[in-house]
Amino acid sequence: MENIIIDEEFKALLPELDAETFAGLEENIVNNGVRDPIILWGDILIDGYNRYAICQKHGLTFNTVKMEFSSREEVLIWIINNQITRRNLTPIQLAHFRGVHYRADKIIRGTYDRESKKDHKGQNDPYEITTANRLADKYSVSAKTIKRNSRMSAAIDSIGEFIPEAKRKILSGAVRIDKNVLEGLSVASPEEIAYLAAQIEDGSYEKKKNDVSKVMNPFEEAILKISGDLFSELKKQAKEGSSKELKTALRSYIIMLEDLYKKL
Repeated sequence: MENIIIDEEFKALLPELDAETFAGLEENIVNNGVRDPIILWGDILIDGYNRYAICQKHGLTFNTVKMEFSSREEVLIWIINNQITRRNLTPIQLAHFRGVHYRADKIIRGTYDRESKKDHKGQNDPYEITTANRLADKYSVSAKTIKRNSRMSAAIDSIGEFIPEAKRKILSGAVRIDKNVLEGLSVASPEEIAYLAAQIEDGSYEKKKNDVSKVMNPFEEAILKISGDLFSELKKQAKEGSSKELKTALRSYIIMLEDLYKKL
């Protein structure tokens, strides 16, 4: 039997089967054998984790098919495309896939991007934007959504680097975190991400979220009120004023908050 390697990053991309579905698959394989082959990249398993686990448990034989890829990023994109065509994904899982796809694509085409900018100096068509537009068409969402999903998926991966179980809980839906919170982690420190990951793992995040009125101190309440008032005013002004001016004002507000944060 081949020395098959389990890659945790690839495995984490695959949605886990619930207990009932896994049991049904196990019964079917034990009674009828493995119909579909295990897919490998070299010796690394990239498709068929559940089938492989069941075969290992019961000592069953199976066939393998090896695929060729030039990089890990190509494997990530293949896994994503493969899963999207086969499974009913939750919104958080699909958003994570879109974000991972975008980030992987940028890495693959990084060299092309730099050379393209040299050859087309002065043209307002950076590859980052065309990639977002291309994936937006593929997934039937906006380019802005693709970029937001990129930040969100990066945050989820960062959480998983500290505590894999916390990442699993987010993607499985066992713990629900607002997408805006996840996107905001793109500027968080490693210590802040590690703290959130620990809260997710031990269940204290859910407890805090469900009883937020009891854990919010006066400062948090004041900031929440100010932010709410600001958001309402921006929505009002957006219908009357210039979008460019609003963005400039909002950026100034963000800078002031960042300066205040650094002084604390």
